[in-house]
Amino acid sequence: MTANRFATRLNSFASRPQAEWPDLVGKPSVLQMAARAAKVAGLTDLDLNFPDHVDEKPAEMARQLGDLGLSVNGFAMRYYSNPAFKLGAFTNPDPAVRREAIDLTKAGIDAAREAGANLMTLWLGQDGFDYAFQADYATLWQHEIDGIREVAAHDPDCQISLEYKPNEPRSYSLMPDAATTLLAIRDVGLPNLGVTLDFAHVLYADEQPAFAAALVARHSKLLGVHLNDGYAKRDDGLMVGAVHTLQTIELLRQIRRDGYAGAIYFDTFPDMTGLDPVHECEVNIATVKRMLRVVDRLEKDN
Repeated sequence: MTANRFATRLNSFASRPQAEWPDLVGKPSVLQMAARAAKVAGLTDLDLNFPDHVDEKPAEMARQLGDLGLSVNGFAMRYYSNPAFKLGAFTNPDPAVRREAIDLTKAGIDAAREAGANLMTLWLGQDGFDYAFQADYATLWQHEIDGIREVAAHDPDCQISLEYKPNEPRSYSLMPDAATTLLAIRDVGLPNLGVTLDFAHVLYADEQPAFAAALVARHSKLLGVHLNDGYAKRDDGLMVGAVHTLQTIELLRQIRRDGYAGAIYFDTFPDMTGLDPVHECEVNIATVKRMLRVVDRLEKDN
């Protein structure tokens, strides 16, 4: 595992816009947020949401980010462009909506590749249910597997990473935890699939983060690590180590042992409480580096 690649959530840099852009009317642009992120000491990468952050020229956008000193770590799909996605993306009861979601994902994969990235993260938060008797579970699962298989087969050289979360926006997510996600990967059966662990998601799935990482390494591959923290009740997006310091250190030790070679991505929400996003991200980077030094000492002791 490298301690030299750190990525972050781009939307964090819309926090406290008046401090950065006193004359701004409306929301900051993608490039404005990226330029602000480029001020973070030690930040190397950004993840871009598709289609939210990406225009018709992803290669040009990647070049502009490169001019700021930032690389594109990967893309992450968002399924908000059609209100019908609220009832599901790959699992929507309407086959036309399912097709739209799958085709949108393929377009996102193509855009990621044009931008020079080979990682697409799928958080299928809309795929789930809210009521008893709302869905036929076998059909729901099959639609999910079929959709994942089709998008993963679209470009075998692009890594497709499944990010699980217990709930929100649906009351029950179809992939709420590590074990269920690994079952889905087994059912799909394609080699370019893996898992993204989001620390806060893992906590409120009532899992121990290092154990979840060990299971993923044993049965699939870890393609993404999203660090943050919280109180294990919801997706709080707090700063790294704010609550679960020991568990974060243990996770870092586990992924190092398992040979994780990707970026450490900060999925924190300074914009929710009006923190300075540049300073917040710098503190996250410094915290992880200090924790990795603790891991070094622990490994020497053992």
